[in-house]
Amino acid sequence: MTRAVIAFGANLGDREATIASAMRELADTQGVTLEAVSPVYETPAIKDSGVDRDAPGYLNGVVIVETGLEPHRLLDVLQAIEAEHGRVRAEHWGDRTLDLDLIDFGGREQFDARLELPHPRAWQRAFVLQPWLDIDPHAVLPGRGSVAELRQAATDEVVRR
Repeated sequence: MTRAVIAFGANLGDREATIASAMRELADTQGVTLEAVSPVYETPAIKDSGVDRDAPGYLNGVVIVETGLEPHRLLDVLQAIEAEHGRVRAEHWGDRTLDLDLIDFGGREQFDARLELPHPRAWQRAFVLQPWLDIDPHAVLPGRGSVAELRQAATDEVVRR
């Protein structure tokens, strides 16, 4: 079994219901055991151009799972759950009903056409770092260091719900 960190977010539709449903689906996935779920944070939308205060805000958080799945198979599961909840990939960093990002997979570092581990921007995002820190105060992001130290440097706005 491998420990994996997954970030979740939603800014369209019934965000709370979507996230709750997605967490149940993830927990019901064979080969995946949900170990911890962070508090949820409200954050402004971030687009390619920066913070977009005119777009609906996000609910964000992090879950830790133990899994027997390989990283690409877990990614397939995450993308299937997104699709079941109406995720459309029309605009880079566009609004979405559900976003599930594989942040860390047992400390593995890899890069291919489908998956980069650890997630390439997680180290800069308070909306990933803060909820991760809430459920694992000693977390380390491979190649970047202590999540606590990274969180101190991240300046994006996060408000606990």
